[in-house]
Amino acid sequence: MQVRHQIPSGRNFVPRRPHSSDRIGSGTPKVSAPWRGETLVENVQPRSTQAITVRTGALLRSAPRRLILLGLLPPYPSRQLAKILITDGDQRSSLAAVRSLGRAGHEVLVCSARKRSLAGDSRHARRTIQVPDVVRDVDAFESAVHAIATEASCDLVLPMTDLSMVALLGRDHHTEPEGRRRSYEFPLPCRSAYDRASDKAGLMDLAHAEGVPVPAQVVLRYRDVDAAAEFADTAGWPIVVKPSRSVVRCGPELVRTSVRIAADRSAVASALDAIPDEAFPVLIQHRIQGPGLGVFLLSIDGDVAAWFAHRRLREKPPTGGVSVYRESVPVRAELAEHCRKLVRRLDWTGVAMVEFKEDSVTGTPFLMEINARFWGSLQLAIDAGVDFPRLLADAILDGVAPSVETYRTGVRSRWFWGDVDHLLWMLRASAGYRSTYPQLSSRMAALGRFLVPWLPGDRWEVMRLSDFQPFVRETLTWFADLRG
Repeated sequence: MQVRHQIPSGRNFVPRRPHSSDRIGSGTPKVSAPWRGETLVENVQPRSTQAITVRTGALLRSAPRRLILLGLLPPYPSRQLAKILITDGDQRSSLAAVRSLGRAGHEVLVCSARKRSLAGDSRHARRTIQVPDVVRDVDAFESAVHAIATEASCDLVLPMTDLSMVALLGRDHHTEPEGRRRSYEFPLPCRSAYDRASDKAGLMDLAHAEGVPVPAQVVLRYRDVDAAAEFADTAGWPIVVKPSRSVVRCGPELVRTSVRIAADRSAVASALDAIPDEAFPVLIQHRIQGPGLGVFLLSIDGDVAAWFAHRRLREKPPTGGVSVYRESVPVRAELAEHCRKLVRRLDWTGVAMVEFKEDSVTGTPFLMEINARFWGSLQLAIDAGVDFPRLLADAILDGVAPSVETYRTGVRSRWFWGDVDHLLWMLRASAGYRSTYPQLSSRMAALGRFLVPWLPGDRWEVMRLSDFQPFVRETLTWFADLRG
């Protein structure tokens, strides 16, 4: 059953900046090519010509556009369109953003380390450009994205992962030579706000000062196994070993860090040894046992403009990880208040995913982290009525205040190949693994749930009949990865 959920109200929205674009491309055919040396903009039309450009196939798919063909409505959009570059084309969040912004009428470009990508295969993507891998050469990636956005006269650049966020926020373009200064917008928090949110040690201090519950912890400035073990003896084993940053730069490369659970002193030593020096300080935290809770939001200058929340129905791995089947739920008032305090303190502009974990004994939600980017399950929020990419683009480009007051609860989103991975994990789980995690269901129960093809309220995340090619691309990639 789907019901409308009233979103907790925030403060009044103040537009951050007006729309400054007057450069719209001419609708050149979608191609895939490396970025170096390619002319990305051809036959640029003046705004008066661009305004009457229509796509006949799209016009036939909606009643308002049929009225345009009949001459009963003007043949131009009610708002100025923009050219938008989306990074990390292999991410599901990138696909959701491409579909959202393409349907809104924007001209969407996609860049990816691969020649073909999940989002780039969408019919809503005008062009796919191959760029250097951000993990292997962050400077080359940043330079490539800057060159593409400048040459293509892009209005917005949307980094979609922590890696691309770190790379593109790494330079202060205001201090660059005139030829290097950007003419496009990042709909992102300022660098200082991003650094404060990404630094988990500093974020915990900020949250504690605002009255937001945080786990008991000790901060290690270096590999001090004795201090970690002393804390664990007091707080109780096991403990959580959490690097302060999720992404750190090590020379020309970017390195992802990971959170580990340590049950004894030797496990602590092993976890600390695996963390690069650049990722210190490291948080040693009391482990909170209970379900994870996430709040997804859009904030403009510290004012929350849109909210969304979901609950995880299935994950991979099954003991906690990426959600593969999830359902939209109301935002808890308690979590909304915590989030409002944090984004106001950070003066946040952009989207964010604020993660909590609820103590199964006390029911207290403890802050885990803030991810200053779009999230993997973005498509569910759009399906439920909170179109975050379009709201963000409108707010930055046109100074239009987002006005989403409700969304549908009970909407579910299923990532098919992620659900296959979940099933395989459940079928292969050993007896020892199951004894460690007794909450896991039986193999037959997992298989039975997977074989239910559809329930009222279900949506397929990647597979859409109106935009089927990304599912084909994902299927080919899944089997290629399976072969190893």
